[in-house]
Amino acid sequence: MSEKKVYLKPNVVFEPLVDRWYAWSHLISPATTAMNVLGRHLTIIESFIMAPAIHVEAVANPKMKGGPFMDIPAEKLEAVKVLKAETLSRQEEVLRFAKAIKELDKMLATEATGFGLETLYDKVPNELKGLVELYYDRNNNADFRFFESLLYKSKYYNKSAQSMAFWITNNDHRPFCLSTPRLDDEHVLHLPLRFENPAIDTLASMKRTPQTLSYIKQLLDITPEQEPLFDTFFTETPPPVYKKYTGDKIRMRYFGHACILVETKDVSILVDPLVSYYGYDSDLEHFSDADLPDVIDYVLITHNHQDHVLFETLLPLRHKIKHLIVPRTNTGRLEDPDLKLMFNNVGFNNVVAMEEMETIEFADSTVTSLPFTGEHSDLCILTKACYLVQIGGFKLLFLADSRIVESALYKYIHTQTGDVDVMFLGMECDGAPLTWLYGPLMTKKISREQDGSRRLAGSDCAKGMALVDIFNPKEAYVYAMGMEPWLEFISSIQYTDESNPIIQSNRLVKLCQEKGIVAERLYGEKELLYERKEALINELQ
Repeated sequence: MSEKKVYLKPNVVFEPLVDRWYAWSHLISPATTAMNVLGRHLTIIESFIMAPAIHVEAVANPKMKGGPFMDIPAEKLEAVKVLKAETLSRQEEVLRFAKAIKELDKMLATEATGFGLETLYDKVPNELKGLVELYYDRNNNADFRFFESLLYKSKYYNKSAQSMAFWITNNDHRPFCLSTPRLDDEHVLHLPLRFENPAIDTLASMKRTPQTLSYIKQLLDITPEQEPLFDTFFTETPPPVYKKYTGDKIRMRYFGHACILVETKDVSILVDPLVSYYGYDSDLEHFSDADLPDVIDYVLITHNHQDHVLFETLLPLRHKIKHLIVPRTNTGRLEDPDLKLMFNNVGFNNVVAMEEMETIEFADSTVTSLPFTGEHSDLCILTKACYLVQIGGFKLLFLADSRIVESALYKYIHTQTGDVDVMFLGMECDGAPLTWLYGPLMTKKISREQDGSRRLAGSDCAKGMALVDIFNPKEAYVYAMGMEPWLEFISSIQYTDESNPIIQSNRLVKLCQEKGIVAERLYGEKELLYERKEALINELQ
């Protein structure tokens, strides 16, 4: 008798980890990984070891949410000490690399005085020799860039630190991902899978395509000790059959935060995939991965922040994605990793990097990459793009977390795009300070006042309405607010009616409605159907 085939349960979590910490994008690129291991992970670990009670008290205070405090019981102290020892051992070379970056910054600050840099190459730390180029900017400030593609070929790309954690979830609660590692737990299965491993694709595909347990166990090298927990991840009950959209209209589905699925009967486009991936009962109605098509033609990534590049969603979707679109950069700057390189090195072989104002065409549709300003604390980050999706003559504009710091730019863009039908705009307008995200990459301290003035902030009402007035949308939707409960472990955001982003977005929605524009702040899920229309001219040529 042949062995029965089984399906992966819809609420099995795929959690990618680096050194047991949640694998966001700055834990993939070798340089940013090194700086985060040294400047974030070990700092938090050592703080917890010194005073675990302070961490326990801090995580119980809602005002401290998103701070550098481990959400771990004090009795786990010994496990944290073990994690520290394992990190120091496994990442010994990487830590030397991070310290060398600091040494190089210090050397350039003291010895690069506007004269030729060639003699300073001898003073580059040995860990960085052959991996960096020294240069001056136009104002005689010295800096360096990495040959980033070589970093992925070096010993500093430590794939042995990568693993996957799997467990069954029935709710959205998780500790804040940037401050809490994933320790051993009897209900969590840890497997030493590298992110590029195609076995992840096979396991993920079992949500819809059944396979035998013996096959997947052999593929994943499941040990006899792991089998009892692993077996609980599967069921013989088939999932609901996905119904592909076959209508003649354009269907828009909001999956939460900045994740939008645009479908016609011919094409599917998914923007910033952050999906409540796990099918379980919830008080908040929402789409899950069960509502995604079997094939996703294009995935668009707007920028390299952890709420827009989510490997927990992207790795299980990898086998479905035909084309992954990212903003192009190859600056080699520490703070601006190359997304195409990053995705290539975790098993995506279909990545297209787009320049600003570049257009790709397919069927009767186009995607155009547009400039994106703001939300990056005034750092020179090039890995960011807004997107104009045009299907026939119908235009959807995805502005992500753009902040209109200079309206003249968007007026120039409008001369190329024309008016749009639907506009999506992020209005998380307070934003965290510069160091919340980029602090571990900085080797020179800035003042508290400087830090507070340089924020990861999207548009407020005035700046949002300036965009509305430029692009004249028929519909305007506020999104990317981090409001949904499944976002809290990534964003740490909890709003009240008095929160400034809520006040600002309420005001924008009201002003749009007064102008006769359909407007709403999206939350949970939303589905709309749009009539297709013929393009009169190709305004982007």
